[in-house]
Amino acid sequence: LYTDIVDSTARASTLGDADWKHLLDRHDRLVGREIDRHRGILVKSTGDGALARFDGPARAVSCGLTIAHAAPELGLEVRAGLHTGEIELRGDDIGGIAAHVGARVAALAGPREVLVSRTVRDLVAGSGLTFADRGENELKGVPDRWPVYAPARRSATNS
Repeated sequence: LYTDIVDSTARASTLGDADWKHLLDRHDRLVGREIDRHRGILVKSTGDGALARFDGPARAVSCGLTIAHAAPELGLEVRAGLHTGEIELRGDDIGGIAAHVGARVAALAGPREVLVSRTVRDLVAGSGLTFADRGENELKGVPDRWPVYAPARRSATNS
């Protein structure tokens, strides 16, 4: 799961360093709390976002949706993106093509939007999550075109 604060540089310039730091601290607490609640592991803060890994894609999607929908309460808009695949553990960090795909999917998302790769969509079948097709997209530096989808919260009839 990659998250990113939309227009963070402009917000930092408008607020000034001290107020921006305070807002980032509030953002980081929100993100950390939701990652923990969804049983994820925070890999790293990216300064204006976060990278986390999960042992299940449905929890990762739910976490991304919760963060994207809660951030406006802080006065922020967040985008998120997810992909699942084999990763390389590099100390406390991660790498590998799956990590690159996740970052590129996140870059396609708009404010308050979560996007996932087809791989994620396929793996959460039966979870109650629904998805809107966002078309096939080129991912910078990654071969081929990649279908991406926007998830919605689980329906009330599913657990």
